[in-house]
Amino acid sequence: MMPRPLVLCGPSGAGKSTLMKKLFDEFGSYLGFSVSHTTRSPRIGEEHGKHYYFVTVEEMEKAIDDKEFIEHAKYSGNLYGTSRKAVDDVLSNGKICILDIDLQGVQQVKETDLQAYYVFIRPPSIEHLRERLLARGTETEESLKRRLDTAEKEMAYGEQESNFDKVIVNDDLERAYQELKEFVQPAVQQMQKVDDTQ
Repeated sequence: MMPRPLVLCGPSGAGKSTLMKKLFDEFGSYLGFSVSHTTRSPRIGEEHGKHYYFVTVEEMEKAIDDKEFIEHAKYSGNLYGTSRKAVDDVLSNGKICILDIDLQGVQQVKETDLQAYYVFIRPPSIEHLRERLLARGTETEESLKRRLDTAEKEMAYGEQESNFDKVIVNDDLERAYQELKEFVQPAVQQMQKVDDTQ
């Protein structure tokens, strides 16, 4: 039986990447990351097929028209998306596929037949998030406002009970990780049992 994918969603700055890294450090052999497609140019150090599949706008638009993506969106003039094949590649290797996507992506994935678990990572408050984003030192006044506006919408959606299987408030990294780990562990243990019998 193929493992169910795990969709992680949460505002930028809520700590998703840090929590995912900890999850991969501990359970890496049971997890796989779906590699997204994008039309943006590679940044220094990024590799095609590892960080993203870098494609042209024409290729991306054709794939969207051909319904190859389970979710896609446009940010800062560039297209991004997760293909069904990228998810299936991870699942067919017997791994839990982790998808790190935004609210729009979550809503699109829910329209597919992908039987995923949905986890929402949220900061304790918008004010807390503002401080985290400012501490990064990468935000302009305009981009900060845009991120916080988006975060408010995401948090409103995240707080509606039926939208996620689990909501984790990341006010303490270790405690938040413990919650995420406890949520993922039953699926990992199921896979470990299969490993032990082979």
